[in-house]
Amino acid sequence: MTQPPTGPLVGLRVIELDAIGPVPLAAMLLADMGCDVLRITRPPYPGAAWEDVGGAILHRGRHSLTLDLKSEAGRADLLSLVAGADALIEGYRPGVMERMGLGPAECLARNPRLVYGRMTGWGQTGPLAPRAGHDINYIAVAGILHAIGTAGQPPTVPLNVIGDYGGGAMFLLAGLLAGLLSAGRTGKGQVVDAAMTDGTAVMTSLFHAFLHTGQWNDRREANLLDGFAPFYRCYECADGRHVAVGALEPPFFAQLLAGLGLPPGRFVQYDQAGWPAMTQAFAAIFRTRPRDVWAAHFAQGDACVSPVLSLAEAPDHPHNRARETFTALGGVPQPGTAPRFSATPGSVRPASGALDLNTALTRWALPADR
Repeated sequence: MTQPPTGPLVGLRVIELDAIGPVPLAAMLLADMGCDVLRITRPPYPGAAWEDVGGAILHRGRHSLTLDLKSEAGRADLLSLVAGADALIEGYRPGVMERMGLGPAECLARNPRLVYGRMTGWGQTGPLAPRAGHDINYIAVAGILHAIGTAGQPPTVPLNVIGDYGGGAMFLLAGLLAGLLSAGRTGKGQVVDAAMTDGTAVMTSLFHAFLHTGQWNDRREANLLDGFAPFYRCYECADGRHVAVGALEPPFFAQLLAGLGLPPGRFVQYDQAGWPAMTQAFAAIFRTRPRDVWAAHFAQGDACVSPVLSLAEAPDHPHNRARETFTALGGVPQPGTAPRFSATPGSVRPASGALDLNTALTRWALPADR
């Protein structure tokens, strides 16, 4: 028997047009928070090697239905589902949905309350809108990639969490929920244009503020939060693993010095002229013990020293275990739900399997109050 959804969004119906990148993560989070999400998949076709990326986790909590949107029947079926939906999310290039007759105009005509979420890298407008790209391209143009890495070296390529998931999925989710709140008050839906370049740019707001006031050098490894400060960076330990140090405030810095066995007056925290020597001293001391020894050494204080854990190690950390930050579903270890709700907690549920069209249409029949 399928586990019923729980969470603050129970009762909301969302159509997800299957994609890779930020769309399935946003849909997963909606399902975790209780939405009835129906994932529309395409019929198998040659060269579809990337169609199921991360599906063992990212497709959890929802049913799927295969529709051929290149056919007139498939498009008509989707519009029938749209009539009973609260929201739709898609990640095609601009113009694709319109060419299929499934753009905002057609969908909002069928359901004026619909919130139509569009997820792209470059956005629906602008000279790059029709061009291909990936996370690395979007964060490059947004200005954040330039700031990441070592001085004198090319920018470090981060995992695709900044553009795809931070600037993409999270802004799509925020926009979709805002649109649903508005539709609940006004009875009118709208289009949410979520672009990874836009979202990533918004996430750099603090650094633009610093740049405006002269508190940020527009180059790598030359600032407080980019690895230049000795008390905000990573250090190698005796076993080749690393610790992360984030002792920004003076009281925390004092505890860091004490934990490293250094006298309180050895270094002046914010005297940048002394940072190279401070970095060398810290690095030499951290290399004398293994990572986990340092982690235990600093565990009870506020020096802001943490072990740098691998993806495989993170679920076993005592804090993550205590909060059940990670779970297992069908034998697959994976992150649990976030954020937490006191009255309407969400849940992690397995993918519910494929539906046939008649079952989907019955489940998504237009409610009488519409």
